[in-house]
Amino acid sequence: MPPYTPEELALPSKKYEYLDHTADVQLHSWGDTLKEAFEQCGIAMFGYMTELETVDIRQNPEIEATGHDLESLLFNFLNELLFLFSSDPFVVCSKLDITEFSTEGEELRIKCKCYGEEFALGKHPQGTEVKAITYSAMQIINDTENNKFELFVIIDI
Repeated sequence: MPPYTPEELALPSKKYEYLDHTADVQLHSWGDTLKEAFEQCGIAMFGYMTELETVDIRQNPEIEATGHDLESLLFNFLNELLFLFSSDPFVVCSKLDITEFSTEGEELRIKCKCYGEEFALGKHPQGTEVKAITYSAMQIINDTENNKFELFVIIDI
């Protein structure tokens, strides 16, 4: 395990919740910045698959996602995280750090460090499998009055 700083090992505060949706679940995340709301949405997805308190930071793969608008960027970001979990070995993350967040121009881009470890049934309680990310009812809200960004994403379970 590479040496990590205390900041890298600290888990972020929880700024997300799960909302019921017919046969699926809706992730609702928020943050003081759009970047933070994206990070929280990714963590919410991993939190639905297992209890994040059981995930140690042993590795930090990086992912990249692009999009032509904010919705496609969010969709592709979550899809890359789901692919990370679905690949071999399965990687579950308890912390995400978006290191590049470009939301201007023709191609929007995210680069993200993912902190977590290989998923192990004996260690990580099995939550609900996430099958896919959807565009259905996806919302990205910039609440300028309260200096808050909110995301709503339905995931297929």
